[in-house]
Amino acid sequence: MSRRCEICGKGRQVGHNVSHAQNKTVKVWLPNLQKIKVKTPQGVTSMRVCTQCIRSNKVTKHVA
Repeated sequence: MSRRCEICGKGRQVGHNVSHAQNKTVKVWLPNLQKIKVKTPQGVTSMRVCTQCIRSNKVTKHVA
C-alpha cells in the first residue's frame, strides 16, 4: 500500500537534513493521508485521501 493520495496523486517528498557541520542525511516528508468513506457514482468506497483534497471539496465524504 503506497502512501499516495488516490485523488491528486500527492506522495512523499525527499530532501536533506543539514547539520551545522553541513552533514546531510536523507529526510522524507509524508502527506497527511486520511482513510475516509467517499461517495462515488458506483456507491460508497473507502479511499486514502490527503487533507488538502478533503478541505478543497475534491471528494464528497459519506455521512452515515
